[in-house]
Amino acid sequence: MAQIGVFFSTEELSGPRILELAPQAEQIGFEKAWISDHFHPWNDEQGESPFVWSVLGGLAAVTSTLKFHTGVTCPMIRTHPVIIAQAAATVATLMPGRFGLGVGTGEALNEHIFGDPWPNAEIRREMLEEAVEVIRLMWTGATSSFDGHHYHVENARIYSLPDELPPLHVSAFGPRAVSMAARIADGFMTVGPEAEFLEQYRSEGGTGTSHTALKVCVGPDEEHCIDEAYRLWPNAGLPGELAQILPTVRHFEQATELVTRDMIAESTPTGPDAGPVIEAIAEHVEAGYDEVYVAQIGQDWPFFYEMMERDVLPHFGR
Repeated sequence: MAQIGVFFSTEELSGPRILELAPQAEQIGFEKAWISDHFHPWNDEQGESPFVWSVLGGLAAVTSTLKFHTGVTCPMIRTHPVIIAQAAATVATLMPGRFGLGVGTGEALNEHIFGDPWPNAEIRREMLEEAVEVIRLMWTGATSSFDGHHYHVENARIYSLPDELPPLHVSAFGPRAVSMAARIADGFMTVGPEAEFLEQYRSEGGTGTSHTALKVCVGPDEEHCIDEAYRLWPNAGLPGELAQILPTVRHFEQATELVTRDMIAESTPTGPDAGPVIEAIAEHVEAGYDEVYVAQIGQDWPFFYEMMERDVLPHFGR
């Protein structure tokens, strides 16, 4: 039976708010959580974007059983992979056995901030594969140098390492990225009930847990929930590679003018009934995923937690 986790979207949740919500998640029976890692939100309405590594340090102090996974970190342009290796190792010492590093090729929205060019998808995949090699090298604890095509390391050593290294999962949204995940990762991450990607990952030798995620907006008034989902996450309706290539919040807001309220209402479980939430999760479970992470849109987390505790988690055999 798949495990159901909670997804904390830092794009609309401040660091202090996440530190309030995470212990509550433990109390109602969640065992695992995703937390996103962005420099910007997708739009101004979301309004947040705390530094995930600071938040994870706080989460280590306020939780005792909940396991966290970054969903996902880009260890390529904005932050050098050596620094990600150190950050992840430190978090793993603060929450032993409770942290996993999810990595992906990122978005121009978050990675362009120093004026670096945004590479095409093929180059980004090359960069990610090399970055993972650097991270694993640094996790050996040896004084190391590396002279790659994209990254250089000179006499670097991470001294503070956990007894158990965190699993490193790779996020993938296309066949070439899935192949890379199967080749270099400890597990696979994506968004949506993508059965064909998971089948490819397994057929090409990928092992470890598979993760996927979805967003819901639950609350007592369905129309209000639809309004909230449309106000906060219209970018969920953008097709193709737009999420990877648009460089600014303003560009996302312009692009989402093409997304209608009806499109979001059709694709997002909303309202007071647990049925659509259970049905949406079941699609991901039936696709074969080991872990499904659910994010609540908006601020009615008490309603979300009540529904998850009463109806959803028991349905999936908490």
